[in-house]
Amino acid sequence: MRQGLQQRLLQKLSPQQIQLMKLLQIPVANLEQRIKEELQENPALEEGAELSEEDEYKADSDESDSTDSTDDEDITEREEDISLDEYLTDDEIPEYKTAAGNTSADDERHESPVVAQANFQEQLLAQLYTLDFDDREYHIAEQLIGSIDDDGYLRRELTAVVDDLLFAQNISTTLEELEAILKAIQALDPPGVGARSLQECLLLQLERKGDKRPGILLARKILSKRFDEFSRKHYERIERDLGISEEQLKDAIAEILKLNPRPGDAGSQGTRSVEHIIPDFILLNNDGTLELSLNSRNAPELRLSRDYKEMLDHYSKDKKNTKANRDAIQFVKQKLDAAKWFIDALQQRQHTLLETMRAIMEYQYDYFLEGDTRKLKKMVLRDIAEKVNMDISTVSRVANSKYVQTHFGTFLLKSFFSEGLQTDSGEEVSSKEVKQILQDCIGSEDKRHPLTDDALTKILNEKGYKLARRTVAKYREMLEIPVARLRKEL
Repeated sequence: MRQGLQQRLLQKLSPQQIQLMKLLQIPVANLEQRIKEELQENPALEEGAELSEEDEYKADSDESDSTDSTDDEDITEREEDISLDEYLTDDEIPEYKTAAGNTSADDERHESPVVAQANFQEQLLAQLYTLDFDDREYHIAEQLIGSIDDDGYLRRELTAVVDDLLFAQNISTTLEELEAILKAIQALDPPGVGARSLQECLLLQLERKGDKRPGILLARKILSKRFDEFSRKHYERIERDLGISEEQLKDAIAEILKLNPRPGDAGSQGTRSVEHIIPDFILLNNDGTLELSLNSRNAPELRLSRDYKEMLDHYSKDKKNTKANRDAIQFVKQKLDAAKWFIDALQQRQHTLLETMRAIMEYQYDYFLEGDTRKLKKMVLRDIAEKVNMDISTVSRVANSKYVQTHFGTFLLKSFFSEGLQTDSGEEVSSKEVKQILQDCIGSEDKRHPLTDDALTKILNEKGYKLARRTVAKYREMLEIPVARLRKEL
């Protein structure tokens, strides 16, 4: 055991810096909730602009005048005589007697109706009453419906459902009985519900049509016997194996494309919540000049509570050096300091957001003027961090969760950052420009003979973009575009 003296240099973030970093990465949609939480936790923080000395003086004088008038009114009321007889005979008239009922059917009603739609499972349970089930079968059917996913598929094995019924509801059943009840559930709406695979889902929908047209009969034959070839778009093999023509195959595929691969979505559209994007910045093109502004929700008006400041002055002037007085001063000062730190952090957040977005706007000025992806320059986080003299992590926090509204759409700031490529002429271009050209080439291709990755690489090389085939394949996957074989159409 030895005792020694050691000197070390450490770097630690203060609570104010940590609070700023947390506020910086919050999008404007969640900022209001964060401010409400702070207002509830800290009574020394209030909504509204900071009052000037003149406004505070007027508020004090108004309060004193109102206090004096209230005292005078109280004295006057005490001097008035109250008649007890009038009080006893003052019967309250029910509200329904004074309500006006002079509305007609032609009057406009401005109330907005609220539609309450049952979810997918509730719709299925409501249809169970149309089936001829006893109580035992009804409970089994409830268990099966509860096991169906939101997209309408039953992905749980029937053997597991047998165990669930035995242990949870003490119902002993067999796979054959489950199959029979599941078949009855599959006859409910929407068509295809309760399927255990995509193949079964599509076949159930075709069987529900009950149509004997050649296209539907051939579609059922393809799905039941050549489903793997159909999913891989091996159309020539299907034509050869089934002995059909290209026109017959085209009619059958047209019937299959009318089916719904996710039947559960049709019954749950009303219960889905729609998320709206609230932009943090607004960028306008005013006759060739870009004007940047911060969303007003990003700049709320907060102030320190005047009551708490007066309370701190009162306790500070009190000469009694008691423990209760010291505790009160410490509590009030702590709340005021926390409120001041929060206001300063919000102001610093606004400054950081504006500086970062202004640097991005100046860097991509030509792109924001017209919205042409081909004018988007190569830009990485380090480029903006050097312009605003901030750390890369700070720019990353701003870019990952903030949106900007332009005259050609609303975009995530992160989407403007991309790596660079060099053309034959030595010019540096953004990888987004290459992706846009790649997307245009695939969009204009012959769907009967789609372009392979080798063909796309050759086209890009001819345009001056020296890329390897694996790079083109990577960009195609980033655009969520399937390979040429899966893009083939008849």
